[in-house]
Amino acid sequence: MSDSNKQVLGYACINMGFSERPKKQRITTNRTMIKRTFKDRGLAYASELALQNAKDLKKILEWNTENDINFFRMSSGIFSWASEYDIKDLPDYDQIAQALGEAGAYARSVNQRLTTHPDHFNKLTSPHERVIKNTVRDLEIHGELFDLLGQPRTPWAKINIHVGATYGDKPMAIDNFCRNFERLSPAVKSRLTVENDDRASLYSTAELVKEIHGRIGIPVVHDFHHHLFTNRGMSQKEALGLACSTWGDVIPVVHYSESRAKEHNDPKIRPQAHSDRIINYIDTYGYNVHVMIEAKHKEIALLEYRNKHDQTNLIKAA
Repeated sequence: MSDSNKQVLGYACINMGFSERPKKQRITTNRTMIKRTFKDRGLAYASELALQNAKDLKKILEWNTENDINFFRMSSGIFSWASEYDIKDLPDYDQIAQALGEAGAYARSVNQRLTTHPDHFNKLTSPHERVIKNTVRDLEIHGELFDLLGQPRTPWAKINIHVGATYGDKPMAIDNFCRNFERLSPAVKSRLTVENDDRASLYSTAELVKEIHGRIGIPVVHDFHHHLFTNRGMSQKEALGLACSTWGDVIPVVHYSESRAKEHNDPKIRPQAHSDRIINYIDTYGYNVHVMIEAKHKEIALLEYRNKHDQTNLIKAA
């Protein structure tokens, strides 16, 4: 396999080998609690969980490097119930900031790319001010996290969301998104990307390139699986090329998963559901991209795919 065809592969949020250990040995960045517990135990417990999550992040990144994985999507749950407080008010804030700083410095030293994908409830398209305020708040938490990690204010450290809803009026929703984008801080605006959807009524890669990138200049992430439902007659190669054209001098990110219904030969599974593993070769049509594997078996799926397709000499993310 020539250098030009080697792939940088990543996985999302959870290292299964670490997270499935007995509780006392577990390594994870997803420690959280239910709201009742937060009300009962407050900032002190939220701070304790955040510190444990922050310390474990570096351990996961080190494991990634040992296994030639140079691309990782961080969890959005490092700070539990963060919308309810200012991160700087956490009792262990200085230790948390130090742990995240060390994790980020390590990632930079080995050129490991870090990204995130905030939850689906983030809707800059909404006509409701309460939803917009909550969305801005959540995105700003992610921007603050990346700053604590010392990550660049570029889409290299992307904060990726869906444009998502149309509210029955796509032009209105797009206008809302572009207008509300201006309410975000530079920590978020400089890193924000948008991704195509998996429902025909929503947004294709081509629509995002024209209506979102064309107006506010942010990059578009092409999701191969979602494209099956919003292709508008455009091939994967054509859509990928359009998305790549929006990234400037930053290496684009693409998302890849396969049909869980086909994997399990079960037509009752909704076609949009992601597979456990990756069976097919991921054809990126010669484009230099970083591939986020969105299979449910996380790093296990990545390692199995790499072994199957004899990709033992992955290039470092650059």
